[in-house]
Amino acid sequence: MSYSHVLVAVAVTPESHLLVQKAVSIVKPVNGRITLVTLASDPELYNQLAAPMMENLRELMLEETHLFLDEIREKAQYPIENVIISSGELSEHILNICENQDVDLVICGNHNQRFFSKVICSAKAVVAASAVDVLLVPL
Repeated sequence: MSYSHVLVAVAVTPESHLLVQKAVSIVKPVNGRITLVTLASDPELYNQLAAPMMENLRELMLEETHLFLDEIREKAQYPIENVIISSGELSEHILNICENQDVDLVICGNHNQRFFSKVICSAKAVVAASAVDVLLVPL
């Protein structure tokens, strides 16, 4: 089976490059499309006592996310059609994107890091509720 539009759940880690490489290898033979989705980091997770600095920290973390996504796009050596930075429950965003943008495959990494606990939970929720194929890649 060939896939024409792959949604890749990435995070600001080097392992995300492997997920994008996997997506490229799947869509390149059919000239398919790739969309990336990631969660915006929430600084409250890191320090609840720094309330006056939270806005600056949010901006800094969002900038870091944008820079990383730019790097992924450049290293992919294949056009990335769309990049979505979401907040909240990732699985809800993934399912919504699949439904509204004709995605036919979702790629998620099986990460073992603390930050990715949301991604792991989201992957399980996506597998349970998805109308499209889901590929979990061990990292």
